[in-house]
Amino acid sequence: MEKRKLSFWEIWNMSFGFLGIQFGFALQNANVSRIFETLGASKDELPILWLAAPVTGLLVQPVIGYFSDRTWHPKFGRRRPYFLIGAILASIALVIMPNSPMLWVAAGTLWIMDASINISMEPFRAFVGDLLPNEQQTKGYAMQSFFIGIGAVVASMLPYMLKNWFGFVDDPSETGIPSSVKWSFYLGAIAFFGAVLWTVFTTKEYPPEDMEEHEKEKNVGVFQGLKESFLGIFKMPKTMQQLSWVQFFSWFALFSMWIYTTTSITSHVYDMKVSTAEFTEMQQSFTPLMTEEVKTKIKEVENLSFSEKLKGMFVPNPERSNLKKLSAIDRELNATAEKYAGDDTVLLSKGLISFFLSKDVTISDALKERLNYNNSQYETGADWVGICFAVYNGIAAIFAIFLPFLARRLTRKVTHMLCLIAGGIGLISILFINNDWHLLLSMIGVGIAWASILSMPYAMLAGALPTNKMGYYMGVFNFFIVIPQIISAGILGYLLNKLFNGDPIYALVIGGVMMILAGILTLRVNDNPTAEINE
Repeated sequence: MEKRKLSFWEIWNMSFGFLGIQFGFALQNANVSRIFETLGASKDELPILWLAAPVTGLLVQPVIGYFSDRTWHPKFGRRRPYFLIGAILASIALVIMPNSPMLWVAAGTLWIMDASINISMEPFRAFVGDLLPNEQQTKGYAMQSFFIGIGAVVASMLPYMLKNWFGFVDDPSETGIPSSVKWSFYLGAIAFFGAVLWTVFTTKEYPPEDMEEHEKEKNVGVFQGLKESFLGIFKMPKTMQQLSWVQFFSWFALFSMWIYTTTSITSHVYDMKVSTAEFTEMQQSFTPLMTEEVKTKIKEVENLSFSEKLKGMFVPNPERSNLKKLSAIDRELNATAEKYAGDDTVLLSKGLISFFLSKDVTISDALKERLNYNNSQYETGADWVGICFAVYNGIAAIFAIFLPFLARRLTRKVTHMLCLIAGGIGLISILFINNDWHLLLSMIGVGIAWASILSMPYAMLAGALPTNKMGYYMGVFNFFIVIPQIISAGILGYLLNKLFNGDPIYALVIGGVMMILAGILTLRVNDNPTAEINE
């Protein structure tokens, strides 16, 4: 069946749900590291805690793509049931996330939130291939990029706006998750659900061309579906194989940025340091807490069986939680002392600051005043990360408008290459910046790359795929979004500690190099793949 050309407003309506989906992703990307650090995570733990994002993508995206190809409901169509279910679950998770009482609760909620967002997001990519003729697909993906940009700008800025424009200011000594962050997530939940609902009720889908064949495919078992999804990586069309390497290095770079931007900027640009004398006082005030009895109990907790540890994750045990916290603070104090031995100043983590401002430890008024200042610097810096992310997403939204024109003039792969190189330069440049406003210049390059990453690979790929397997192949293609993120989570902490003395700013430099490499690899892509469709 030949697809009719859709009007501007029809493309608008079918893409509008991405506005809400990006509220979820943007709030996550700009604030989850902040929430983890506030709940006591060290910078070395951040990559592992972030594993939820790529692992749920690896499991959920191809499966949802596979089964959405085999779904048809007379009222809700093929993809829209997944939009709606994902939106309901993600909105609930967005409300829970900033209210997490402990680190493991936040980590668990991230798994649920990411899985839910992926349930909504994955079918949106196939939606363009379903409804738009080939000549309109670049426009369709660019429209999605536009809404992604708009949603991300507003969502990323929300904590800053609520604090600085609407008076959501907490007590200076408050070290928990700020009220501005909590309300940002509440508003994000409303936006997510509302925008997806708009697309569900304003867009009509085509029924399958061969309903009898569709019914046969629909009856394929769950395990057979999973098997086919994961084996699809070995059956990719040539264009998809070439683009997979571009995606791999692009998303390694992006994940590095999302994990480490908050801790990099707050430590590199803002004042998170105390004097050696102040740090010595912190060590001395902590020593009385680590009695021999406490040390013995900590060893007992560490030697618990796996089943007991698993039970502890779901059954609250305040004593064990406190022992784990003391053990983590003890390790971090020792590691920090070793790292800055002989220096005049010591760089503190958000976790250390929060602990020593809590009621668990007694410190002098002078040290408390200094740590309150450090804490306010962290919160200001974390809010500014939201502004940085808003800028790169805003640039992406604007630049997305020009992508179809550039693609026609330069070809899609050359356009994508230049955009990725601009993003790589932007990330690397952060190393040389110590002024918050100058960071926004770096974000221009990142925004140009982001606009292209969200549309050009999919536009190049869509023409190489058969329509009846669009969701399936899009799901398989997303392996090359999530696999590099899993690898990044596994090795970045090790690389930073071994090569860069644990300085998180170099994670952004590594990301910049990866993005430039992705740009160079784009030149290998065959962007005339129509012959592959019937292979």
